[in-house]
Amino acid sequence: MAPVVHGLESKYRGRIEFLYLNTAEPRTAKHALGFKSTPHIILVHPDGTKFREWTGIVPEADLAAGLDALLNAQAVR
Repeated sequence: MAPVVHGLESKYRGRIEFLYLNTAEPRTAKHALGFKSTPHIILVHPDGTKFREWTGIVPEADLAAGLDALLNAQAVR
């Protein structure tokens, strides 16, 4: 998943901030976000509320569609 996510990060640079959690540390945002397994991708609004999430391997097209939907939702807010 890393090459896909990093490719999308380059594509959406300046419009969406990508953050990576260190899942080895017990007290991180993973608890607040309900992290389940690796990979677990969570799209979050700037106010901290979850927008969409996936666990497991996800096709790049699905992730891109989610990122586009998040951008569109932000434009409406």
